[in-house]
Amino acid sequence: MYQIDFKHPVHIYFVGIGGISMSGLAEILHDAGFTVSGSDWKESPITKHLEEKGIKVSYGEDASHVTDDIEVAVLTSAVRDSNLEFQAILAKGIPYMMRAELLGQLMLNYQTSIAISGTHGKTTTTSMVSQVLLEADTDPTLTIGGILKSIGGNLRIGGHDIFVTEACEYTNSFLSFFPKIGLILNIEEDHLDFFKDINDIRQSFRKFAELIPADGALIINGEIPNWQEIAKDLPCKVVTFGFGEDLDYHPADIHYDTLACASFDAITPGQAPFALKLSVPGNHNVSNALATLALADLVGIDRQTAAQGLLHFTGTDRRFEYKGQKDGITIIDDYAHHPTEITATLTAAQSYPHQNLWCVFQPHTYTRTQAFLKEFAQALSLADKVVLADIYAAREVNTIGITSQAIADELQKLGKECYYLPSFEEIEKFLLKNCINGDLLITMGAGDVHKIGENLLQN
Repeated sequence: MYQIDFKHPVHIYFVGIGGISMSGLAEILHDAGFTVSGSDWKESPITKHLEEKGIKVSYGEDASHVTDDIEVAVLTSAVRDSNLEFQAILAKGIPYMMRAELLGQLMLNYQTSIAISGTHGKTTTTSMVSQVLLEADTDPTLTIGGILKSIGGNLRIGGHDIFVTEACEYTNSFLSFFPKIGLILNIEEDHLDFFKDINDIRQSFRKFAELIPADGALIINGEIPNWQEIAKDLPCKVVTFGFGEDLDYHPADIHYDTLACASFDAITPGQAPFALKLSVPGNHNVSNALATLALADLVGIDRQTAAQGLLHFTGTDRRFEYKGQKDGITIIDDYAHHPTEITATLTAAQSYPHQNLWCVFQPHTYTRTQAFLKEFAQALSLADKVVLADIYAAREVNTIGITSQAIADELQKLGKECYYLPSFEEIEKFLLKNCINGDLLITMGAGDVHKIGENLLQN
């Protein structure tokens, strides 16, 4: 595999430079003195930002973008063999690496690299950790899968002591990483277009845990079934967190305010109970905060500073994000696209002030919709009224003939009020007609469903 030499910067080309992770890596290398260029399908706020930094961005898929002066290329897993630029890279004999491989090499340039993994909650917890590290003036370098308000984006280039990144299991990409500290938030079935089953997924997380060196640490959710199988015989320190009283970090005396944000005591090894208050809603964020506190303890951040960071964390874009009000209707947007995430979000929403709880859900990928059909219905049934949009295809083609009507059928079996309206225009007209003063409307999904709430606010 090609090795990046930070002492000898070269011209590096990113196929798909506008992605949330690719753009961050491109900017880090640009800051380090590399000549950086790349391509993406269309202009976006991210590509505009890169261009303002002096990075050349080309648009569309065109072999002519791959010039002879490019010395190495970086690809995402979404790039197919048929991609014209990839074919040009091969034809010119330009060495290339995957995004995850580059990210792994970047981690070796930092004293403490932190990789945050799990089926759910990676972006929120990475952002929460980032806020605490910023509060402690540790000058971290941060790459986040969402927009963190306190840094005004998804990237912060800091010193060479601490590097923080999300670690995604899809296509086993996180197995290219070199973490000093690894977090495993949860392990559940997902990405079944790549993994065979839950055991295959667990094996992948075990391999991730094995990457941590003897002088590092694994922070793992002790509520993962048989978590010991993931952590057994590791040479590094193992710290557990969760709601069980036998776990190293667990909560006591939890209370929620009127916006569903928790206050609780953190119970930790060898120390007195420590009071924490959160500014993000839901029980799942109690768990995320415990993992963050465990990490803060490991890197030597004093607890009062950690508590302030947790209090000041108000969330990231598309994670229970307040968008505004329209005629007395509160509009929230959330990235949840797996049944467990939907359950967590709608459970939190039930404690949020409202008359009727509406959920507009856009399923993400055909394979995930088929794999979790009944589970999606069960999770969505926590809302009072559900509106379903068409499935967001992402990287897939609908070869299985599934539509959102299949979820609607399951919801109707549960006796829920549910509507399947394929287009956003139909959904917006329906909501304007049927939502009333005092209702809470959540747009939900990993696609572009957020546009519905934004359009409603503009009408």
